[in-house]
Amino acid sequence: MPEPDLLPHATPPEVPPGTLPPPASADPGPASPFLPRLFPLQGSRVTVMGLGLFGGGVGVTRYLVRQGADVTVTDLRPEKDLAESLAALDGYPVRLRLGGHEESDFTSADLVVVNPAVPRASPLLAAALGAGVPLETEMNLFFKLCPAPILGVTGSNGKTTTTALVGSILQRTGRRTWVGGNIGRSLLDVVEQIHAEGIVVLELSSFQLEDLAGVRKSPHVAVVTNLTPNHLDRHGTMAAYEAAKKNIIAFQTADDHAVLNADDATVLAWEGECRGAVRSFTRKGGRPKDGAFLDRGDLCVARGGGEFRRVLPASELRIPGLFNVENALAALAASIPYDVPDATAAAALSAFRGVEHRLEFVREALGVRYFNDSIATNPESTLAALETLEGPIVLLAGGYDKKLPVDKLVEGVSRRARAAVLFGATAPDLEARLRALGGACAVVRASSLAEAVDQARGIAVPGDIVLLSPAFASFDMFRNFAERGTQFKRLVNALPAEAETPRGADAGRSV
Repeated sequence: MPEPDLLPHATPPEVPPGTLPPPASADPGPASPFLPRLFPLQGSRVTVMGLGLFGGGVGVTRYLVRQGADVTVTDLRPEKDLAESLAALDGYPVRLRLGGHEESDFTSADLVVVNPAVPRASPLLAAALGAGVPLETEMNLFFKLCPAPILGVTGSNGKTTTTALVGSILQRTGRRTWVGGNIGRSLLDVVEQIHAEGIVVLELSSFQLEDLAGVRKSPHVAVVTNLTPNHLDRHGTMAAYEAAKKNIIAFQTADDHAVLNADDATVLAWEGECRGAVRSFTRKGGRPKDGAFLDRGDLCVARGGGEFRRVLPASELRIPGLFNVENALAALAASIPYDVPDATAAAALSAFRGVEHRLEFVREALGVRYFNDSIATNPESTLAALETLEGPIVLLAGGYDKKLPVDKLVEGVSRRARAAVLFGATAPDLEARLRALGGACAVVRASSLAEAVDQARGIAVPGDIVLLSPAFASFDMFRNFAERGTQFKRLVNALPAEAETPRGADAGRSV
C-alpha cells in the first residue's frame, strides 16, 4: 500500500485544499468535521460510536485494533441486541460500553469513529469536536486507504441489486474483485489484502456519501440508479438528500466515469456537473451514445454513438420485474470502462439469482406463494414489487415512518392488492388512507409480524401471493430489515404443508 499521508495527533478537523474546485452548481457548505487525511492510529485512544448490525462497526473496530489503537466501542443498544456483531469481535481487545453512551468516551479520545446511522446533530459529537477531538467514519477511512479503483453505486432503489450484479460481472473477468459497503460487508476488514490491480465495488448510501465530502473523494466509476424521496427524517428536505447523493460525482476528475439513469430526469440533469466520461442506461426508449439500453427485448450496449451490440435477451434474467431489467442495464453500462466481453457479461447476468430479502421467493404452501421483499423500505420499492408479481396479492406492509410521501403507495396498494395486512408504526395512517380511498382492497391490522403472517394465511386462497414488502424501515419493531425478512421466512417455513381440517372453511373468508 502507498505511504499514508498522516495527520498529527489531535489535529482539529479542516477542509483539505484539494486540487480541483467543487462543481459550479455545488454549495460547498460548512467545513466538514471529518478528517481529510489519515490519523496515526498506533497508541491512539479511539471511540467507535455505534457498533451496528451491518458489519461497518465490526470492520472498523477490527481494523483499528490491528493498527494498535486502544478502542472503546459504545452503542445505545444492549448486549443482547448486538449479539452477532459482538461475536465477530470475540478475541479482539476492545472496551465495550453498551446500553448507553458516556460523554467522557468522546471528550477524552484522540479520535471518534461515527456509524453512518448516528445523527450528525448528536450532542456527543458536538462535545467531541468542542474538545478538539476529530471525527472519522468507516467508509471515509476506507476511501483513504484503498489502493484499488473504486466503483460506487448509489440510488434510492436498486442499488443493492445493481452492486451485486456489477460485482458478479467483474468477478468473471479474472481481475480480483471485492464487493462491499452498504450491501452488508465492510471491506475495511480486508483492506490490507486489496491491491492496486483489483477492483472494489461499493454500495454507497446517502449517509455515507454525505460524510465523504469531508475527504473530497468520489469513486472512479459512479453509478446512480435513480432518485426518489427517501430518508427525509434524516436529511430534512429532498434537496439535502439529493446533495448528499451527488457527492458520488462531486469530486471525480476527467479520468473518471459516471453512469446515469436516462429515464430519471433528476439524475440525468447531473450530467452537466460530471467532469469525466458520462454513460447512461435506459429501459424506456432511445439509444444512448455510450451506455446500455433495451431494444426489442434485448439488453444492448452502445459505444461511441454508432455501433451497438446485443448482449442478452431480458427474458434470460432470473430476477423478475422491469426494475431488475433497469438494474441489469445499469450494471452493463458500469462495466463498459473495464472492457468486459459481451459473453462474460451475459453469463454473469443470466446466472444471477438475486439478493436475499429482495423479492425473494420463500415457498409455496397450500397453493399460495410467499415472497420476502423486506428490503423494500420506501414506497417506490413496494410499488415496483406490486407491479412485478403477477396474480392476486395479499400485501404485508408498515413500519417506521421516515416522513416519506405515501399518496402513490396508497393508490397502488388499493389498485393492485386484494388485501393489505398492516403492522408497525405507520399502520394506523395507512389504514385510514386506504379506507378513505375505498376500493376492493380489504384492510386488516396486526400487532406483530407473526400475527400479520397468520392473518395473511387466513385471507389467501390458492393462486394468491402473500408479499412482505413493507414500504417503510424496520426500526420500530426490528433491528433492521434483514431481521424482519428472516423472521418472515421463519414464520412462512413453519406453515403447514397440508390443509388443516377446519381451515378449508375459512380459507376464503372476507375481511
